[in-house]
Amino acid sequence: IALNLVGASGLVTTILGGAGVVGIALGFAIRDTLENYIASILLSVRQPFRAGDHVVINDTHEGKVARLTSRATILVTLDGNHLRIPNADVFKGTILNYTTNPTRRFRFQLGVDSADDPVDAIARGTARLAEFPFVLKDPEPRANIADVGDSSIVIDYFAWIDQTDTDFRKSRSLAIQAVKNVLETHGFSLPEPIYRLKVEGMEMPQGAATVKEVTPPVTPDVEPEDMDVTPDNGSDDTAAREAAGEGNLLNDAAATE
Repeated sequence: IALNLVGASGLVTTILGGAGVVGIALGFAIRDTLENYIASILLSVRQPFRAGDHVVINDTHEGKVARLTSRATILVTLDGNHLRIPNADVFKGTILNYTTNPTRRFRFQLGVDSADDPVDAIARGTARLAEFPFVLKDPEPRANIADVGDSSIVIDYFAWIDQTDTDFRKSRSLAIQAVKNVLETHGFSLPEPIYRLKVEGMEMPQGAATVKEVTPPVTPDVEPEDMDVTPDNGSDDTAAREAAGEGNLLNDAAATE
């Protein structure tokens, strides 16, 4: 107002224009910082996860939650590495929390020969899965025909476990081995790629070696009492140490979303 009174209207325009440019520049410079800070407040209020939860964020980042700071969410990957994700990406992204519901279903596929009975393979495979102590009885294991190929029938097997005392990857690996062995023991053929070569105008010389079909040995089955399916707590310990540090906005006493 004083500059206008003395007739320095041009200087007024210059000052206001410069202030506007500076304001825009500062706005862009601190936009990410403010966005992450506001997201940290909303995440701490909504609590979509707690420290130690096993999560997958945006379908790409997987690990155990260590801390929520004013700028980033810190995960400990299953390999024990620290992963910092901006809070704005976490708040706006997709969060898959494996810890909220401890029961989890694993799935795997096995193929049998097209000449075999798939219904019998389903019955024997699900019966073998039900024998494992770590497989839940409710819901019970099940299977269905997933696909019929040129020389094989693909079967999907499903079973549920409780992740609080059972490791997902260990149990699934042992289940695949056990069902594969029980199918081979009862005469089911797991198909292999078959190639047919047609050679015209060529005779097989006498005394030439012929191809002999060799049946692969059946791997001994795994006894349930010999299996170790306890969870691997390496990343859990690291995440717990991180969560105990200062600046963690996650509160176990707060309600989760």
